[in-house]
Parts: sequence; C-alpha cells; structure tokens
Amino acid sequence: MRIALAQINNTVGDLDANASKILDFSRRAERAGAELVVFPELALTGYPPRDLVEKQSFLDRTAAALEKLACATARLDLALLVGYVSRAPESAAIHAQNAAAVLEHGRITFRQCKMLLPTYDVFDEARYFEPAASQDVCTIRGARLAIAICEDAWNDKQFWERRRYSRDPIEELVQKGADLIVSINASPWNIGKRRLRKEIFHAAARRFELPLVYVHMVGGNDQLVFDGSSFAMNADGEIAAQALSFEEDLVIFDSAQGLGDQHPCDPATDDAAFDALVLGTRDYIRKCGFKSVLVGLSGGIDSALVAAIAVQAVGAENVTGIGMPGPYSSEHSLADARELAANLAIRFEVIPIKLGYEAVIQTLEPLFAQYRPDTTEENIQSRLRGMVLMSLSNKFGSLVLTTGNKSEIAVGYCTLYGDMCGGLAVISDVPKTMVYRLASIVNRRWQKLGGVGPIPENTFTKPPSAELRPGQKDTDSLPEYEILDAILAGYIERYETVSEIAANQQIDEALVREIVRKVDRNEYKRQQAAPGLRITPKAFGVGRRFPIAHRFTE
Repeated sequence: MRIALAQINNTVGDLDANASKILDFSRRAERAGAELVVFPELALTGYPPRDLVEKQSFLDRTAAALEKLACATARLDLALLVGYVSRAPESAAIHAQNAAAVLEHGRITFRQCKMLLPTYDVFDEARYFEPAASQDVCTIRGARLAIAICEDAWNDKQFWERRRYSRDPIEELVQKGADLIVSINASPWNIGKRRLRKEIFHAAARRFELPLVYVHMVGGNDQLVFDGSSFAMNADGEIAAQALSFEEDLVIFDSAQGLGDQHPCDPATDDAAFDALVLGTRDYIRKCGFKSVLVGLSGGIDSALVAAIAVQAVGAENVTGIGMPGPYSSEHSLADARELAANLAIRFEVIPIKLGYEAVIQTLEPLFAQYRPDTTEENIQSRLRGMVLMSLSNKFGSLVLTTGNKSEIAVGYCTLYGDMCGGLAVISDVPKTMVYRLASIVNRRWQKLGGVGPIPENTFTKPPSAELRPGQKDTDSLPEYEILDAILAGYIERYETVSEIAANQQIDEALVREIVRKVDRNEYKRQQAAPGLRITPKAFGVGRRFPIAHRFTE
C-alpha cells in the first residue's frame, strides 16, 4: 500500500480551516499516488482542546465537520485516516473520546477510539476522554491496519521496565491479525523526545516484524511545540520514510517495498531547541491573532536571543525593540541594544525611565523616609519598564514577549509585574547556559547566510546584570550559572534531593539547599507568569503543579 504521511499544523478549534487543510493535503497525496493518507491525532480539532470538549456545541460542530469531510472523499480516490474528538456512548461517565476515523467513498467507514489516556506532566486526557474498552483491526484495500492513537503505541511491555498501563493495544491488534501498524500522534517535543520515540518504534517494528507508520503533528499550541518528524519503518525497524522537522510536510511510504521519501531531519539538540522556539513563538503569535511584537532590549543576552527568535518567527518588519535606560543603565548596554536592533533590521525606540523613577520615588518618599533603599527601589525600575511595554501593547496592539530565562524564573530572580509582564515567555524553559549556546546559533546561522552575526560580541562577554543598582552583577545574588543550572536540572527535572544533587554535582550542600529553597519560595511568581514554551522534559507551567502555600522543605 502507498501511504501518505501528512504532518499538518492545525489550530485548536478552527474546524473549518483544519478540515480545509486536511482536504488540501489529501489532494496532494492523491496526486502522488497514495491509497491512504494519514493525519495526526486530533487533526480535525487540534490538540490539546482541553475544556473545549466540555462544550456540547464543540462536539456538535466537530461531528458536523467530520461528516462534511467524509462527504468530500466521494471525489477522492484514496482513504483518509483523521483524528478527531468523538462523542462517547451515552452510558459513559465522560461524554467525549479521543478518536480516529477512516473516511472513504463519501462516508465514515471505520472508527477507533483511544484506549490509553495519559495523565501526567502536560497530559490530562483522563479528565476529558472516555477510554476505549476494545479496539478492532481496520481493513483498507486489503491491508489490515492496527490503528493506534499516540499513547496506545507507547506502552510496549517489552520496551519498558515499568509501564503505566496493564494493556498493550498494539499487541492485542497484532494478535487479531494486523499486518501494518499505523500510529497517529500529538506528542509535544522536548529535548530527548525524538530519540526516545524512534527507540520505542524501532523496538515495536522488530518485535512484531511489521512495517509501521508514525504520523505526528507539527506546530505550536499554547505552551506546547510539536516537531513533526513523522516517519515510517520497515519490519526491521529501519527508517524507510522521513518527514521534515518543525515544518509541514507530506511523504510517501510504500509498505510492500519498505521504501519511501527521505527528507532532512534530526538537527542537533541545540539547533532543534532553537527551531522549536521559533515555531512555538510564530504559532502563538499567529494563532492568537497578533501580527507584531514588542521586546524590551536591555543590551543583555536574554533579550537579544528573544529578539532574534521573534525576527525568525514573524519577520523583522513586525518586531519593535524598546530600550528603556534607567538611572543605573550603562552606556554600553544601550549601545549593545541599538547595535542588535540595527543588525536585526528591526525598529528601535528609546524610552528613558529616569524621570518616571524619580517621580515614583518622590511620591513614595513620605512613607519610605525612615527606611534604607533595598530591592523595593530596584523593582520600581523593572515595573516601570513593564508599564511602558504594556502601555505600548495596549495602544498599538502588539504582543509583548518577556525575556526571562528558566534559571532566573526558577529562583525568583525576576520582578512580578515588572520584567515578567507580557503575553508569551519565549525562553522561560531555557536555562541560562543554554541561552548562550542558542545565541551562538543565531550568529552562526546569520553568518552562514552571508550576513553579520546580529548579537554583539560584548553581549556575550560582559557579566550578566539587571543594572538596577550601581555595579550590580547577577553573581551578587546567584552562583555562577553553570553551577546554578546543574542544581536546577537535578531538582526540577529529576526530582533529586538536596543531598543527591550535592553528591552528584560535587557542590556544597548548603548552597544547594539555599537554591532549592529559592525555587520553592517563588512558586507564587511562576504561577502569575506569562505562558512559556516548553522545550525540556520538565517545564514550569501546565506540566509542573506545586502548591503555593505549603511547608514541605527538602
């Protein structure tokens, strides 16, 4: 069978546009001689739909869109496999199911519902969907398909030492006579995910001695980024067809011959992280209805990286950098910001906050007179910058991109209602040490295209500083970022104890405990932060849920 792998970028809830794209890709697949075109999990509705599935109107319109799509297949000479949200049986406790439908000859010829519902990290499917009690093999043009919706194919009992579920849907379908495995997915990208998925499906193909097709969503939906990278494997677990990463694509796989299209894939880890951030930023801006963005440019490495990502995402003509020098800002920082803006070819405006700062200090002086200056006065500067950016956003309708990195946000080295103001926290899951590596990628890519690396050398080499008091450096309050990031990775991503981190990283236990307490103490800030793009296995946001008011300490 000639199978088209159609990795599409859909928008949650935009049923008409998603259906139109499905038809467009189906026509392309038909012209390429495909007999079956396979789309990702929830291709019609978008993933994750979250509480939209609680709306009866959403379920009604999804059902109508699926029927309309099925009718359109009367004019196509191939079958479609499409993921969507289905109504559950009336007797079910939950009224929706994560489903896939085969559309052919103007009608729906087969339905399969998801059996294994992930409820961990960013997944909450057991809240929304009723699991399938059983599944059947689907016959299309002589081929007997084991159709697995994402998690249903990720629970191979021979791959995992410890499994989340007792059932192995692929094994059950193979025992029913399936001769081809088709897995449709919406599996958010993070560092290490691509390697893991290929290991899982390599093992499955070899275990069952069957070819398999893995079709994956591409695009950003809120905090989640999906990388595409769809593939097909022969019965030996070798890659026989490969789609692009972080782009829509259509590839053809001939399951009988075990051959297919091979498109470039598998960028290096940091390059993939950069591409994920660009895609996530572009789609968040576009899908939320914005056309332009604002970035506060301090002259530092974080804002430089965010500005470069924004330019890659929406074009230089849609990015405005705002320099907001304060009473302690250095001349070289403003010069670095100006040089960056010129190199990126973005508009740059300078709005000093010194007069505003002096006015606020004067206003508060009667109440502050008996107190020494402290972080209060420092944070006023940050909050004035936040006010400037949000005022410009209100006036001109541009989205503000915040520039805080994961290291700072983890320990609360950021100002609530100040530098945390904005609509998207682009690098909130990027540790500071990675920020420097991604910034180097920016310069390398620009230079490869024959241009000048846009981020000034001084931005790389100067000590990081918030410049909220004379001579301030980040290391006045924090350890070196190499040490800090090692502690944070152990505590946040691997849930290691203080003593384990200290032993594993050869770091003083008292320092580790101090950092861990800062992480715990600043949960209240993170829960008021802008949504951030997820690129690590454990990001702040929907996949990490800790109480604010608690007294447990390591």
